[in-house]
Amino acid sequence: MRRSPFSPSSRLRLNFFSFSKFTPPQLIALTFAVTIVVGALLLYSPLAHQSGHSLSLVQSFFMATSALCVTGLAVVDVGSTFNLFGQLVMLTLIQIGGLGIITFGTLFAFLLGRRINFSERVRLAQQVSAFDTGGVVRLIRQIFIFTLSAEALGTLLLALRFVPKEGWGKGLYFSLFHAVSAYNNAGFSLYPDNLMGFAGDPLINLVIGGLIILGGMGFIVQINILGHWRSPRRERILVHSKIVLSVMAALLAVGMLSFLLFDWNNPRTLGPLPFGEKLLVSFFQGVTPRTAGFNTVDYSLISQPSLFITIILMFIGANPGSTGGGIKTSTFFVMMMAAISLVRGRSDLAVFGRRVDRATIVRAMTVGLLSMGLVNTGFLLLLIANKDNNLSFERLFFETVSAFGTAGLSMNATTLLNANQEIIVSVLMYLGRIGPLTFAVAFGNRVKSEPVKYPPERDILIG
Repeated sequence: MRRSPFSPSSRLRLNFFSFSKFTPPQLIALTFAVTIVVGALLLYSPLAHQSGHSLSLVQSFFMATSALCVTGLAVVDVGSTFNLFGQLVMLTLIQIGGLGIITFGTLFAFLLGRRINFSERVRLAQQVSAFDTGGVVRLIRQIFIFTLSAEALGTLLLALRFVPKEGWGKGLYFSLFHAVSAYNNAGFSLYPDNLMGFAGDPLINLVIGGLIILGGMGFIVQINILGHWRSPRRERILVHSKIVLSVMAALLAVGMLSFLLFDWNNPRTLGPLPFGEKLLVSFFQGVTPRTAGFNTVDYSLISQPSLFITIILMFIGANPGSTGGGIKTSTFFVMMMAAISLVRGRSDLAVFGRRVDRATIVRAMTVGLLSMGLVNTGFLLLLIANKDNNLSFERLFFETVSAFGTAGLSMNATTLLNANQEIIVSVLMYLGRIGPLTFAVAFGNRVKSEPVKYPPERDILIG
């Protein structure tokens, strides 16, 4: 008798490959990897290229990774290399990468009317850095509404500048592309000089800068602030929101003021500009290192102190559960405050009237250590692959941190990378986007329990 393809044993074999067997970190890592491959094949296709242009498979892989990981580093010019189809592929990858692949899968489940089970809720909570699984489905709906509203408003505002410049059809398309790219902290532009042609334009700088800040704020914080604004008595501002908003404001001020200070008389950047434009350009350069990728100045021309501050800002990055990368503001905050608390001789770390548990501190330290190890390893590999010494130590290190932090800024080095370096930078962007801790947990050996507990040793000297 012929066995039915729908017999219990067949269903068992089919379920072996179902997503349910993967942990949330594994699913995040694998779905990003698979989507990058699909995006690379689409961008490699001649259907995606302008007449007379072509990409190697490695270049296509690089561009797909940069788009999905919302980085902004580019080995080719998006506007002149890709036709409308190719640009729409890039835009789709940016939107999916910014919101998260699992989040998009949930959207389609909503549209099909399918219920979301508990294991899927757990994966969703991991994707958007939610605190619990109870209200995660409602949270996803709010995230989509908020995101589409912000991008639509950004498109309308940018159209005030792009429509008169490019015409109705092209102007609206340019407005949509740059709004989505800005909100998702991707930094891709359809202009060959990015936004350098708009360095003194208040509308472009403030709208793009506002979208970058909004996207990098984090979904949890966005919804929390919106809920508090609607009903202050019913929804309080979370301690998490207070922390990340405080750090965001401090880093923005540091970035802006340091660029003003160190490049005020730089004849190649701020020097020739009037006072108002100096403030505007410095504001934008304070915003964009937070994993945004847009630039209104040439980063190969800015002063070395400004480069140093930019590297630090790129490494810290945006907020958890946002469209940005880096080690995240809350990680940086907990690491710094834990160190300060230890120096002051305090046994507990308290912020905003709440105690931070030791597991959170250990997790923050682990993320910081893994991230520094990843940046150093990637940088060393780039130096080894730099056979012709065509790129300086400084430019390669800037590129390394930019890739890991998914910042997308470059000292005009990306187009000079060889094929081996392009692969290394692509891996850095991928690991930087999903997070080194997520990747380590996803594919590391997990010990279910510790059968033996050893006595503590207090005679180990530190420092």
